[in-house]
Amino acid sequence: MTKSNYKLTKEDFAQINRRNLFGFQLGWNYERMQASGYLYTILPQLRKIYGDGTPELKEMMKTHVQFFNTSNFFNTIITGIDLAMEEKEGITAKDTVSGLKVGLMGPFAAIGDSIFASLVPTIFGALAANMAINGNPTGIFIWIAAQIAIMIFRWKQLSFAYKEGISLVTTMQSRLTALTDAATVLGVFMVGALVATMVNVKFSWAPSIGDVTLNIQNSIDMILPRMLPAAIVGAIYWLLGKKNITSTKAIFIVLIVSIALSALGVISK
Repeated sequence: MTKSNYKLTKEDFAQINRRNLFGFQLGWNYERMQASGYLYTILPQLRKIYGDGTPELKEMMKTHVQFFNTSNFFNTIITGIDLAMEEKEGITAKDTVSGLKVGLMGPFAAIGDSIFASLVPTIFGALAANMAINGNPTGIFIWIAAQIAIMIFRWKQLSFAYKEGISLVTTMQSRLTALTDAATVLGVFMVGALVATMVNVKFSWAPSIGDVTLNIQNSIDMILPRMLPAAIVGAIYWLLGKKNITSTKAIFIVLIVSIALSALGVISK
């Protein structure tokens, strides 16, 4: 058997999406990363396409447990294109499917992580945090609504990619780089805005020369407002680039230094 007569149904799409949302990362490992999760997601459909226990099924299962790693938020686009090809061509599409997965997992990892793992949490997390600081509980509902919208997006893209098939690759190819660059620029912009609004640290030290008291914070603000928060974030970024420095260690360093400088009257909120 080289070509399948089975056609995927809405029930198949629903099953794939459920497995993808709740089980895609359960088999993650450092050798093949998301490969076992990818196979788990589509295994019931592979059995329907190739038949249970057939040599074709075993061959495609071996193909799908090869190294795979991409964004959780875009992986079902690859899955949809893959299944459309296997449904149409069967085992003869094995090499094409392998090449498709290798070629798309990198670009989709970059764009998916930039938008959904960095940009969206930054924007909606900042909104929720600001509202929480001001005692407004609406922020949590905004955050929940954003996560629900992301899950709906992940659910819908599978059937869309399946219907478009391989033509979706050529349609999106020219847009991926531009979209990734735009998301990166917007992400940097949002990080800068968060530094200026969320890192509330200022100099409280005001040395006196004779009868004149120097307001260090005011002088710095005249040169560049929010310079101290930017310097702190830059120092932490530099620190994280050092060997043996983890984010946990960096947090403790920030806490200790902040408490010490605050006790000495150098900085305040």
